Parts: sequence; C-alpha cells; structure tokens
Amino acid sequence: MNGKYWVPAVISVALMLGACGSTKERNPAGGTVPTQTSEPYTDRIAPAPAPVDGSYDAAAAAERALSTNIIYFDFDDSTIKPEYQGVIDAFASYLNANPTARVRLEGHADERGTREYNVGLGERRANAVQSALLAKGVSAQQISVISYGEERPADPGHDEAAWAKNRRVQIIRQ
Repeated sequence: MNGKYWVPAVISVALMLGACGSTKERNPAGGTVPTQTSEPYTDRIAPAPAPVDGSYDAAAAAERALSTNIIYFDFDDSTIKPEYQGVIDAFASYLNANPTARVRLEGHADERGTREYNVGLGERRANAVQSALLAKGVSAQQISVISYGEERPADPGHDEAAWAKNRRVQIIRQ
C-alpha cells in the first residue's frame, strides 16, 4: 500500500475505534479506593486538522497518527485489541525513522483489585505494547516501561465507563 494513503487510513480507524470500551462485569477479589493525584491525565490529544486546500503533508499526517497515543484494554486483560494496531504501526514507523527518539509506555489499571495486582497488570499491558513495537523492529533502547497501576486514573469515577478509560497504556514521546 502506498505510504501516502495508509497514514490517513490508520488515523481514521484509530479515531473511530479508539473510544470503544468493554462492558464485562467480572469482579476480582479485593478492591481499593483510587488515590487522586494532582497531575491530571487527559483522555487523548486532539489531532491536528487536515489541510483545507487539499494538499497532502506527510509530516502533518504522521503527527496526527501519533496524537492517538492511548491503547485501551479489556477488564483484567493485557491483550492488545486489533483496532489499536494502527497506533502500534504509527509509533513503530516513527521510532524506526528516528533512531534517537524515545517513548515511555505507562501502564494503568482500573481501581478493582489490589494495588499490587494492578501494578502488575499495568506492567503486563505496557510490556505487551513494548513487545508489539519490538516485533516491528523498534530498538529496545528506545522504549522504557513503567506501571502506575490504579494510581493515576484518567477518570476518577466508579463505574464501567470510568474503568474503561483507566484500563490503558499511554505512549509518551520523550
């Protein structure tokens, strides 16, 4: 596929499907109340608008693809859903084209489960994204992994809609 066309397709798919959440209602033993932090997280960064004059700017299209930097997960799962393959592909292309660039993969979980379990789950999620990037040829030196577990919720609510936003890996360019 011509590179000129795959980036807008990736953006479209990622933006359309990126907000989907799970509706599973399983409840692991134990639970804690989330801790509020003074450092708010945003759900996602709005992509830059496409040019009005009909011209195609590959750099701007690549930047729009990288603005979708969140991968959401199902409850108690660390499997990357197919709809996030475009996010993985965009970051893999960016990192492979920029060998000095680095990203930090921040793993998160919702408030259900113990703190220890959620830190481990956040780490498994971040490691799954790392493995996907490594499989695309990205250097391990370009990636760092950290898990915040339930400590930095994107949504402080206590319902499925909030929990779905909190089960995520955020890819932060450094």
